[in-house]
Amino acid sequence: MFSSALLVSFLFILALIILSAIKIVQEYERGVVFRLGRYVGVRGPGLIVLIPFVERMVKVDLRVVTMDVPSQEAITRDNVTVRVNAVAYFQVLDADKAVINVEDYRRATAQIAQTTLRSVLGQHELDDLLSHRERINQELQRIIDEATEPWGVKVSVVEVKDVELPASMQRAMARQAEAERERRAKIIHAEGEYTASQQLAEAARVMAESPGAIQLRYLQTLTEIAVEQNSTIVFPVPLELLRAFTSNIFTWEQASPAEEDGQEG
Repeated sequence: MFSSALLVSFLFILALIILSAIKIVQEYERGVVFRLGRYVGVRGPGLIVLIPFVERMVKVDLRVVTMDVPSQEAITRDNVTVRVNAVAYFQVLDADKAVINVEDYRRATAQIAQTTLRSVLGQHELDDLLSHRERINQELQRIIDEATEPWGVKVSVVEVKDVELPASMQRAMARQAEAERERRAKIIHAEGEYTASQQLAEAARVMAESPGAIQLRYLQTLTEIAVEQNSTIVFPVPLELLRAFTSNIFTWEQASPAEEDGQEG
């Protein structure tokens, strides 16, 4: 009876030892194996058999990690206080470095991302942050990637998501944008007036060369005005007709005194 219980206990302990020695590593994982505290290699994926009580394995996930960088308050180069948050995408390329060279690669990457974000924002002006965000993103990615390279971590993308400005700065920027729109509107209006004056001068030159074109333009203006049935049309009298009429009156006035003198004689 005692021997049977001892045998069952021995088999149970043996099963536990065997189960502890067998590890399964997923396709997106790698196992960093240590033997008596010394690094012996990276294994996986698949079934891994370890020497019980001698070898130990640490699993490392190789998938891309999406990390939100918390909002950071920074002062830009032109002394404007802003709050900026970002997102970073990184993954482990060397599992052994991620385990041996750093205690917690996720936390270390998050801290270096926050520090770099504040440092880079302090080197740029507010206008650069708002209009050249792509260049700032590339600079952030390069600096963070260089810092995390000894840890076996590759930072692929860093994107600035949101920029929070003080209320006073928002009002100032709104006034600036409104003034800029008014300036553009005035310039466009002046350019339109200048173009219209050039076209009118060209049209006047063409009409001066062809007097009949003025009369045709009068008639076209009448057709454009008379768009309704009850339209009052003010017909412009051609200048040629007025000149002819005034010249006849002037000739008649000169001829009348001459006739009167003849009759008196």
